[in-house]
Amino acid sequence: MIYWDLFVAFFIPNIVGYGGGPAIIPLVENEVVGRYGWMSSQQFAETLALGNTLPSPIATKMAGYIGYDVAGIGGGLVATFATVAPSLILMLVALGTLYRYRDSIKVKSMSQWVRPVIMVLMGYLTWSFLDEGVHDAGWIHTGIIAAIAVVMLWRLKLHPVWAVVVGLVYGGLLLG
Repeated sequence: MIYWDLFVAFFIPNIVGYGGGPAIIPLVENEVVGRYGWMSSQQFAETLALGNTLPSPIATKMAGYIGYDVAGIGGGLVATFATVAPSLILMLVALGTLYRYRDSIKVKSMSQWVRPVIMVLMGYLTWSFLDEGVHDAGWIHTGIIAAIAVVMLWRLKLHPVWAVVVGLVYGGLLLG
């Protein structure tokens, strides 16, 4: 029964909540603190504060921790699955629908028209990263890291993870 309660406590807020992790936190708190009494408000606030200090989405971290605290490893798995299940289900339905109508002119047109939007978004993201890198590390270090990455990716044809590792080592040794 505890697994079902955990599932419901995290599934419902993620179904009705809109706006990602921060938007569903009050809904999760209502379930965890108000409805089931698994934590006090203070414990929930401390869990939220700890979760915000770590990388990755807050909703899955909170679900994993609270689920583990309530019912061990199984509880952590159930709560985390319940958190991602609404998005997973919606994505599978949407992809299934797109796949079913993949030969439709409208679906093909939609796919073609979304590509430029994605390109612009990726360009903006790249520009933001470059701007932040230059601001934090300066032009020289940013240029060196970029040149090393270009050589590793285009000339040596290495996997991108190696460029990231080299950038981390460079930053840790020379910028830290």
